[in-house]
Amino acid sequence: MKKYILSLLFACIACQLWAQTRPLRLEEYEKAKTFTVKDLDKDTYVKFSNAYILDRYEMRKPYVITGDDNLKKRIDLYRLVAKDSMLDIGTVIFYTNEKGKLFTAVMPLFNSNASIWEKYFEDIHAIDKEEKNFVLKLSYVLSKEFSFQLYKAINGGKDLKTESGTYGTDICFPGDQLVTLADGSQKTLRNIVTGDKITTLDAVTHQTSIVSVKELVVHTPKNYAITQLLVMNAVEKDAANIHMVTLSGKVLKATPNHPVQTVTGKKQIGEVVTGDELLCMDENTKTFRTYIVVNKTESAGGLQPVYNIVTDAGNTFIMNEVMVLQK
Repeated sequence: MKKYILSLLFACIACQLWAQTRPLRLEEYEKAKTFTVKDLDKDTYVKFSNAYILDRYEMRKPYVITGDDNLKKRIDLYRLVAKDSMLDIGTVIFYTNEKGKLFTAVMPLFNSNASIWEKYFEDIHAIDKEEKNFVLKLSYVLSKEFSFQLYKAINGGKDLKTESGTYGTDICFPGDQLVTLADGSQKTLRNIVTGDKITTLDAVTHQTSIVSVKELVVHTPKNYAITQLLVMNAVEKDAANIHMVTLSGKVLKATPNHPVQTVTGKKQIGEVVTGDELLCMDENTKTFRTYIVVNKTESAGGLQPVYNIVTDAGNTFIMNEVMVLQK
């Protein structure tokens, strides 16, 4: 999560290039967190203490986002303006959960002091602890509203120290990844045994079939380099006054050389880039659809064995609800 929040910072820096701005001061940051809007549906221009203005960002409609938990969250964005100079000094984010509880975050502009950015990190991380996947939902909204600059910026790339992650010929997954079984349930990879029935998928027809596990291959514990992909699928529907968004995300981890099937062809997971599309299972409908890679990181996974499955048929299986290829 720390890397994800840091990636969010870089995106915010890139996309908040307002024409007329000044840095946000710490006392203003703290004060802005107390600002509230009486009616988020109607109040688009609100003054505070005759010194600050909240102006709904480009008069955009609010986002109502439904995640994997089927709970609806709402996000509203307001420009924070200093009334004396009419300069932008930040963005106020109002996040309302399904129970009506309101969370407020203040996103500084790119030219604000580093200490204020650090405060912002702490605040959104605190919200994320209470509201699961808050940062994920916020990043989706920012990506839409700031011309997809976030999607381009959150590809964190490699985070490997000279002495870290082992690269080699072992093509495998960490043992905590989840394999989809024939009955639709999931089983931790390290606990798969010979004879288990698992699901394989035809990448062209999207038809599934059942295969038997012949062997679970276990490789010697090493500090393997692990590539992690965050993939997302968003279904949008515009109503009269809001954006209705159903958002689903999945995370897949593997050694960089493990093959996956993208829409444009077979790739090693380490060669996958932001914007590539993978075939994933929709957890609600149990059908398969394409998810977009929105974040990729690579780092040393720590000393651990890695695993791979050998089956009696098929060339794919479903890992963390993502279609992957057998090596």
